[in-house]
Amino acid sequence: MRYQSTRDASHAVGLGAAIARGLAPDGGLYVPEALPALDVSGFAGSASLADLASQMLRPFAEGDVMAGFLPAATGDAFNFPVPLVELRGAQGPLSVLELFHGPTAAFKDFGARFLAASLERIPRNDARRLTILVATSGDTGGAVASAFHGRPWVDVVVLYPRGLVSARQEKQLACWGGNVRTLAVNGTFDDCQRMVKEAFVDPALAAGMQLSSANSINVGRLLPQMVYYAKASLELSRQDGRPPNFIIPTGNLGNALACVWARECGLPIGDIVLASNANATVPDFLQTGEWRPRASVATLASAMDVGNPSNMERLRWLFPGWQDLSGRLSARPVSDDEIRATIQRDYAAFGHAWCPHTATAACVYRGLEPRRHSERWVLVATAHPAKFNDIVEPLIGTTVPVPPALAALLELPSVQTTVEPRLEDLRHVLTGAT
Repeated sequence: MRYQSTRDASHAVGLGAAIARGLAPDGGLYVPEALPALDVSGFAGSASLADLASQMLRPFAEGDVMAGFLPAATGDAFNFPVPLVELRGAQGPLSVLELFHGPTAAFKDFGARFLAASLERIPRNDARRLTILVATSGDTGGAVASAFHGRPWVDVVVLYPRGLVSARQEKQLACWGGNVRTLAVNGTFDDCQRMVKEAFVDPALAAGMQLSSANSINVGRLLPQMVYYAKASLELSRQDGRPPNFIIPTGNLGNALACVWARECGLPIGDIVLASNANATVPDFLQTGEWRPRASVATLASAMDVGNPSNMERLRWLFPGWQDLSGRLSARPVSDDEIRATIQRDYAAFGHAWCPHTATAACVYRGLEPRRHSERWVLVATAHPAKFNDIVEPLIGTTVPVPPALAALLELPSVQTTVEPRLEDLRHVLTGAT
């Protein structure tokens, strides 16, 4: 299995090199030259989520050094539960895929931990310490910091938009210290993402540092996210023979793309519906065929505040024609007022507290045509509501219990540096220049 750049098919490397580099030299994103056709009948014997991950990802590492340590990497990454909870009282068969039981209470823990476990084992010819750059709109940075913190061979630099994440998200981003540096950028997530991409192609930085990325631009973040879609779709389709449909909150499109890849590889997945917030770049594109990236706007679902999602480049590589892509996905934007109403209404109806991001998916489900509620659906719950207590608790009228791992992080002191949204500011931090 080889991985090529979305911008130049002649540039191809193995999985280990694609993960280590993060971004292709031409600025493109690494994608498999061809997605493998998976024999899902063989997954039935997987004893654990880590075993399923190892078996499912094996074809993606074929012929690469990573094939030898894939079971060890998946064992490190997939060591917490992924419950699929039936939502009783819904309008039809509805399950919630809870992806927030990892150390930072968000779905990003899966990809971040797999990436750290892989990079620790991939042989490197460069004796310099690796520097991981990660732009975050909320949850990615905390998950990456947690996964890499204290590892002696790596430094991590987290960039987040100052004032545009929740208070508890900000604490998770800035509580680490040691080999993790946190930069509060006076701009948007798109500014943070642009700065990271510019750093990768900056000659001065390339000459003096070994850089890699932990954003979903890194294929090592996406592959493990396919696994929980495999688990959920296999479990539900075995119940009644129907492939479930998924509603996925999305911002930078990494989580959605993982589900698309899983379906293209042969997993029993039906429709994939994307829930966005007021940053409606993707829904507008799927409706009109016109790709119009724009400046992001701040919403309650802050981790989805992305106006120019990177992974659209991978989606358009897989489905070059707009009609092909729009036929494979649908999307709907959800306003802040709808997020509030959904959190309030569904807690009263089901006793489930949603984070603002999961609430976008729940809102889209309620808005389906009534005839579609007889189909089997899965809401993808991307973060624990306790991370957004300032939004959720006033709406539901009670306190959201804080998971122990999150509570421990909230007790740590914060250390961060404020920078302007310019490459030169990031360069100064990375090189120690003044």
